[in-house]
Amino acid sequence: MSAAKKEYKRITVKSLTEMKSQGEKIAMLTAYDYTTAKILDRAGIDVILVGDSASNVMAGHETTLPITLDQMIYHASSVIRAIKRSLVVVDLPFGTYQSDPKEALRSAIRIMKESGGHALKLEGGKEIKESIKRILHAGIPVMGHLGLTPQSIYKFGTYTVRAKEEAEAQKLKEDALLLEKLGCFAVVLEKVPSKLAKEVAESLTIPVIGIGAGNGVDGQVLVMHDMLGMSKEFSPRFLRRYLDLHTLMTGAFEQYITDVKAVDFPSEDEQY
Repeated sequence: MSAAKKEYKRITVKSLTEMKSQGEKIAMLTAYDYTTAKILDRAGIDVILVGDSASNVMAGHETTLPITLDQMIYHASSVIRAIKRSLVVVDLPFGTYQSDPKEALRSAIRIMKESGGHALKLEGGKEIKESIKRILHAGIPVMGHLGLTPQSIYKFGTYTVRAKEEAEAQKLKEDALLLEKLGCFAVVLEKVPSKLAKEVAESLTIPVIGIGAGNGVDGQVLVMHDMLGMSKEFSPRFLRRYLDLHTLMTGAFEQYITDVKAVDFPSEDEQY
């Protein structure tokens, strides 16, 4: 008989390590606004990522690069006001931590103080070691992110699977171990071979969250807009659409337009 899973009134970084040790998978989704975050929190999501993917799905940019620190603070603040249980992780946006560890710490402190977020996520391994160390030394929890790192899209030149070649796979494994050694509480692996992701997850004591990294990791994350089917354009292999919200919303909007033009809305019962 398996042991009963622990019920968490509030998810913390410690909770995630416990969940890994107990074999309980971690469920993580993105959110960028108060209303959506409140629904996610009540549904029981473990981790909410205020992702720099807001640059794509909220602002319509082609990449995550244009979003600013101020904009990330705005989105994170909106999410935090809705939360009672979930752990809220906030992406540090491009240009705020890569080259200057002091700037990284200033950016991290701004997000934590002004948004109330619980932790930060940074993309990269050995290259950003000093930035991670400074942030951790300030007492700010850090989640790593390896594999396909969207902030480096112009370096990669493509969104295809990463670490298929032995050299890159070896670097990813070394970077993952480094992130754990530095003190990161978890690592996201994006778009890497499932066998490699499973190997990394088994080599670490901290949780590994996958997106396009197979089911051998400790949890999964998706962009909320993608899994709800709000966009028709984005269809990677790893994406499961739990709703076709694009079609449902379009139908509702069209019906509203029809009702207004036909003077069917508002009805007698919908007037004062």
